Amino acid sequence: MDDEVAIHTPFFLIKYNHVQESPMDERRPAIKQKIYACILCAVVFMIVYNSAAWYTSTLEKVPSFVFDFEKYIPFLPWTILFYMTSGIFFCSVFFFCTEKEQLKVLTKRMLFVTVVASLCFIAFPLKFSLSKPETEDTVFHYSYHFLKIFDSPFNQSPSLHIAYAFIFWTVFSRLKKIRIFLMFWLLFLGISTLTTYQHHCIDILSGAVLAHISFIVFPYRKNNFHYRNFHVANFYFLLGWIFFSAALLMNQFYHPFWLLLLWPALMSVIIGYHYQRNNVYLLKDKEGNISFLRKVFYAPYLLISHIFWRFLRKNRKPLEIAPRIYISSRPGRKDLPYFKPSNHTFVYDLSAEIEENNELKNKTSYHSFPFLDIGTFNISETQKLVAEITENYKKLPADGKIFIHCTMGFTRSTIIGILVMKNTLSLPIDEAVKTMKGIHRNAVIHPYLEDFLKKIEL
Repeated sequence: MDDEVAIHTPFFLIKYNHVQESPMDERRPAIKQKIYACILCAVVFMIVYNSAAWYTSTLEKVPSFVFDFEKYIPFLPWTILFYMTSGIFFCSVFFFCTEKEQLKVLTKRMLFVTVVASLCFIAFPLKFSLSKPETEDTVFHYSYHFLKIFDSPFNQSPSLHIAYAFIFWTVFSRLKKIRIFLMFWLLFLGISTLTTYQHHCIDILSGAVLAHISFIVFPYRKNNFHYRNFHVANFYFLLGWIFFSAALLMNQFYHPFWLLLLWPALMSVIIGYHYQRNNVYLLKDKEGNISFLRKVFYAPYLLISHIFWRFLRKNRKPLEIAPRIYISSRPGRKDLPYFKPSNHTFVYDLSAEIEENNELKNKTSYHSFPFLDIGTFNISETQKLVAEITENYKKLPADGKIFIHCTMGFTRSTIIGILVMKNTLSLPIDEAVKTMKGIHRNAVIHPYLEDFLKKIEL
C-alpha cells in the first residue's frame, strides 16, 4: 500500500525555494547515489536469491502448498508481459526517487525483503506444483523459455514479485502524469504471478505481508507529523493481510466457518485507507453519532475500542489544566458525578471511534471534533477547535466549565489541552508542555506530536 503523502506547498514558498535552490539540492540524491543503490540491491539479490535457489534445488523433496480453489485459476500466456516487467521496475525505481531519504528508505526496504524472503526460501522451501500448458505455438514461447532457465521453481513463498511491487508503488505513487497507469500495471503484475503459473496464492499473501512489515520496520519520515497516518495505516493493512491469510488457511484445513475472518480483514484494510485519507468521520457523523450499519460493519473494531476504554483508560476524573478548563478520558455513567454537567458546560469530544455518553451529551453544550487515534492532527481543524474553545472560555459564565476529552485520556485531549493552555494562559509552547506533564502524569506526547506542537501557529 502507498505509504507516502502529498504535501501541498503555498505558491510563495515554491517561488522562494526556486530562488534559494541549495536546500532542495541538498535533499535531492545524486545520480551516482541512485546507481550505487541500484547496483547494491541487484548484487545482493543475485547472491542471496541464487544461493537460496541452489540450496533448495539440492533437497531431495520440496513440498508444495495449493489452495483448493487454485485449480480454477486460468493460465493466461499473455500476462507474461506484466510478469517480466518486474525486472525493469527493479532497475528503474531508484531513479524516480526525488529525495535522499526516499532513496535511503527504498534501498533498506528492497534489501530487507530480499534477505528475509531468501531466508524463508531456505527455512520453508516450497515449489510450484501445477502443470503449465505448452506455449511453443505462441509468441510468448521465448519468454516462458527464459523463465524456465533463469527463474527458480523452488523460491516461492513469499513472492518477491509481490513484495517488490508494493515497494515500487511507494515511489511511483508520488508521480503525477503516469501514476494511474503504473498503479494498474503493478496490479496486473501481481495478478500475473498466478495467471502465468509462477506462484501459488500462499506466495502472494506472504509477499504482501512481508512488504508491509518492511514499511513498518523502515518508515518514511518517522517523526514528521504529516506522515503519521501513513505509518498507522500500514499496521492496519498488515493486519488485513494477516486476517485474509488466516481466513483462507483455516478454511482449507478446518471449516468454511473461518471465512468469517474475511470480515475483519476487509474492515482493517478500509480503516487503513481512512487513516491514509485522515478521514476523521470514518465512524461518527458531525453530530457525534455512529449509524446502525457502521456499528454492524465495524463491530470488531468498536468492541476492541470499548474493551480498551473500559480497562485501560486513565484520567477518569477530570484534570483542571486552567481555571474551569478540564481534560479527561471519555466518561462512563459512573464518572458523571465528577463532571457535574449543566447547561453552562461545554463538552468537546475528540474521539473518532466511540460515541459520547448520552446523559452527558443531553445535559451539556456538546461539540464533536474527532481526531483519529494516534494519528495526525489536521492543522486547520486544530486551529479552528482551539480558537472556538478560547472564544467560549472568554464568554464563560461564573458557573460554566469546559471539558475536553478523547477516548483513553492519553494523547488527543492532552495535545489540544496544551494548545488551549498556550492560548488562554499566554504560555510559550515549551512551558505549556511542561505544565501539562506536571498536571497529567499519564500524558503521552509522541515525538511526531512534539514536532506538530512546535510548527502549528495559533
